[in-house]
Amino acid sequence: MATSILILSASVGTGHLRAAEAIELALRQTRPEAQVCNVDIFSLATRTFRRCYAQMYLDLIAWAPQLLGSIYNLIDRPKKSKSDHWYRLRVALEKLGVRPFLHLLRSQPWDLVINTFFLPAEIVASLKRQGELHAPQVMVTTDFETHRNWVAQPCEQYFTATEEAAAYLSCFGVPRTAAAVTGIPIHPVFSTAKPRGACLAQQGLHGDRPVLLLLAGGHGIGPLEDVYRAVLEVDIPLEIVVVCGRNQAARERLAALPPQARHRTHILGFTDQIDELLRAADLVVTKPGGLTTAETLACGTGMVIVNPVPVQEERNSDYLLENGAAIKINHIPTLPQKVTAVLRDPDRLAQLRANARRLGRPRAAFDIVERSLALLTPSRPRSIPMPNGHAGEERGRLDPHVSGRGWSWPG
Repeated sequence: MATSILILSASVGTGHLRAAEAIELALRQTRPEAQVCNVDIFSLATRTFRRCYAQMYLDLIAWAPQLLGSIYNLIDRPKKSKSDHWYRLRVALEKLGVRPFLHLLRSQPWDLVINTFFLPAEIVASLKRQGELHAPQVMVTTDFETHRNWVAQPCEQYFTATEEAAAYLSCFGVPRTAAAVTGIPIHPVFSTAKPRGACLAQQGLHGDRPVLLLLAGGHGIGPLEDVYRAVLEVDIPLEIVVVCGRNQAARERLAALPPQARHRTHILGFTDQIDELLRAADLVVTKPGGLTTAETLACGTGMVIVNPVPVQEERNSDYLLENGAAIKINHIPTLPQKVTAVLRDPDRLAQLRANARRLGRPRAAFDIVERSLALLTPSRPRSIPMPNGHAGEERGRLDPHVSGRGWSWPG
């Protein structure tokens, strides 16, 4: 019988989904015969739960980031366990909001569960404690520091981006041997070297002047227009590439702005060729989200940090600055001066790029897959109790060759 692997993520931003996709693609290359199902938990949640959980997070980022940071810090307390009444109540409420997801977990005897977000892992851990689920589960963190929310015991293995992140998990009772430093999983395309000249040509760039790449994330949120206006004020002639993601309104506003004559500009929407743009760029101006940062480091490109979300992106910033792989813009009007200073200092720019390359882990997804598959044991029970007493009934089985993000419970 083929190995049955469930990958669980959440559409809270785009990073968790991208990490899940990277793991799925690495799995399909490493174990092509396996049955792999990749599921966004919010595709199996009620509309109210999605609105209160996922959309509220995006709203807080857009309108009240400092409040979000305060909540993040308040929850991140070094207790040894999450056995308090509030935690149990929270998991019970989560189960009510994602009942189709519970059906999925009980639909067949999974061999392995891989999480790129803590919400599904909490529910899986609850079922494991109750004896309803026997599959080992692993947790893949997607920032350069860890947070208490990501501890969901029992969990056989945690994969972190840094040694510091792995060490911090011990504050919450996670054995140090259960935390492996692998890096953040990124698309397998980053694991294959591509010459910069070929990437420039493929993306229609000239390369006769510094290439500055401005990223706004998958949703294109944040002060993109203000940052772009500041980039236009850089004295050195640039080739500027702006990726607006799925924010078509922002793309139209930026395209309507008169460019400076000394610059050459390209205003793009969503692209699936970000690896080539990153390899072509001399500097990347971006928020330091976990996946974007990991991709940039894998390409050995220096970063210019703007507008980090409190607190997780601020901690990502700390990591980059401590390791000399980025500069940080605290006030957007200072961006032209700071970027100009870096571009006029070839040694400093080269050092930024070298430090980024040193930190990069382009094969993190493959490392995570290899270590996860090592948890599989022939002696582990494959059946799980079902409400009607039948394990793995056909009504809940999935097509292993189709991503689970569009899956819905039959009936």
